[in-house]
Amino acid sequence: MTVVAVGPGDPRMLTLRGRQALESADLVTGFKTVLDVVAEWCGNAEMKPMSYRDQEDVLEYTAAQAADGKKCVVCCWGDLNVSAAELLARVYRRAENVELIPGISSIQMACARSGIAMEESLFITLHRRDGSESALSELEHYLGEGKRNIILLPRPFDLMPAQIAADLVTAGISGDRPVTVYQRLTLEGEQAWNGTLAECAAITEEFSDLSIMVFPRPVGGNH
Repeated sequence: MTVVAVGPGDPRMLTLRGRQALESADLVTGFKTVLDVVAEWCGNAEMKPMSYRDQEDVLEYTAAQAADGKKCVVCCWGDLNVSAAELLARVYRRAENVELIPGISSIQMACARSGIAMEESLFITLHRRDGSESALSELEHYLGEGKRNIILLPRPFDLMPAQIAADLVTAGISGDRPVTVYQRLTLEGEQAWNGTLAECAAITEEFSDLSIMVFPRPVGGNH
């Protein structure tokens, strides 16, 4: 079984190696929104969409096809190193040999849009439901330290940019701290919002669940 990360959404962000795996596949599975992105490269492969409700059954079917000698590809969004741990664990439970083909991540896109270097940045994700409090404490610590840019993945629906900004101001981070919020990177309707933490905290409109926050390092390297 092969796992292909398709990038943040724009089909042009799919890597050449990922495209080659899709073109030679007998079976391609993934969530429907992901399959819609890669369908043009799947040739005559069987397309097997899955949902949160039936993903275990679909992966069982995929593993059985792989055991019969079929070339099977599981597709996911973004980069395999970002927020794909649960899917990878499900695949590993079912296959002895798994090839991973990483894709472009929203983190890379955010760095490109912001013009910041990854080696001067810290990445924090709130996607996991367990451990979010420690991640927020980590965010507060490094914002206060002010030595690196910080790239943050909010958690859809309950830990979104406005709430995060409000919590940071309450925790003592300056409301004047600059922040950029990118929404739907590489997709139709992509937007970038720039302002301060205080201004972000006051926003009442909903942000996209495909959001990423960038806190640039203060000039001089400290806060």
